[in-house]
Amino acid sequence: MSKSNQKVSRRQQILEALASMLEASPGERITTAALAKEVGVSEAALYRHFPSKSKMFEGLIEFIEETIFSRVNLILSEEPQALVRCEKILFLLLSFTERNPGITRLLTGDALTGETDRLRIRVAQLFERVETQLKQVIREAELREGLRPNLPLSAAANLLISLVDGRITQFVRSEFKRLPTEYWQDQWQALAAGLMRENPPM
Repeated sequence: MSKSNQKVSRRQQILEALASMLEASPGERITTAALAKEVGVSEAALYRHFPSKSKMFEGLIEFIEETIFSRVNLILSEEPQALVRCEKILFLLLSFTERNPGITRLLTGDALTGETDRLRIRVAQLFERVETQLKQVIREAELREGLRPNLPLSAAANLLISLVDGRITQFVRSEFKRLPTEYWQDQWQALAAGLMRENPPM
């Protein structure tokens, strides 16, 4: 194995250990000393791969961004119907967080207390980016399918992202007992029924 491959492998090992510790200790701060012990290396070895703990968190946030938005793009390319697009994007967020409890603490800010503002801003931007995408999907529904939202466009997109945000927060607050996908199908059907209506012909 080349030195560069070893470096990538160790970086990945550190990030996976950090995510595991975030899941195992909800509500607790993770120290670099504890993380080094979990990985089986010295703190100095950690800092050879990441200059700070903030950079480790940033690495996890990058993983979230890459995973979420690559799959959002796939949904948009494969699914033409606006309501189905919205449902799949929202379910993607819920199921991703359900499968990755530790990382989800970053999305709620629970694990970022005392960390640099840059990380909280980046997480906020992630949610804003998804909301913007939902707004675009709803806007295009009028052109493609003759549908329009029952709320103003921005309010409709905000309602959708707020529902998901609340479910994710509940998941973390319950220490991962209340699953984000619980009741989702029934809730979505009720929401979708009132979200959009046919645009009457001129």
